[in-house]
Amino acid sequence: MPNEKLETLVELVNEKVKFKSVTRENEIITIDYIPPLGDGEGYMPLELFLMSFASCSGATVVTLLRKMRKNVAGLKVNAIGTRKEEHPTGFKEIKLIFEVKSNDTEKVDVEKAIRMSEETFCPVWSMMKNNVEVTWDISIIAE
Repeated sequence: MPNEKLETLVELVNEKVKFKSVTRENEIITIDYIPPLGDGEGYMPLELFLMSFASCSGATVVTLLRKMRKNVAGLKVNAIGTRKEEHPTGFKEIKLIFEVKSNDTEKVDVEKAIRMSEETFCPVWSMMKNNVEVTWDISIIAE
């Protein structure tokens, strides 16, 4: 898997900045900016990045918790990004809020899984290191 190449195609579909994109045989998604640059008819690139980061960290956390023999019935990750004021207006900070549904998982277990995700397993997180401040919070909901 380390040398695996990933590929996506992004194609302009209007006179503004609306694109369509597809990866493998998945459904087409629409990428667009809010007015006046675009028409707001799709996800903005930074929204897609937040989705990617939340799902990458979420997938590694749930996998690690299950390897710890924890019963995880559900997981939600809310990612909130604060953008820089100067160009490029990427994220200066992202807060991740992990909501774990479990009867046997403790906060210390989730903290350990998050740290492992950050340090070793989530490639999206590793690409942001030393560039974006990431903070996180945890809530555990007993089933």
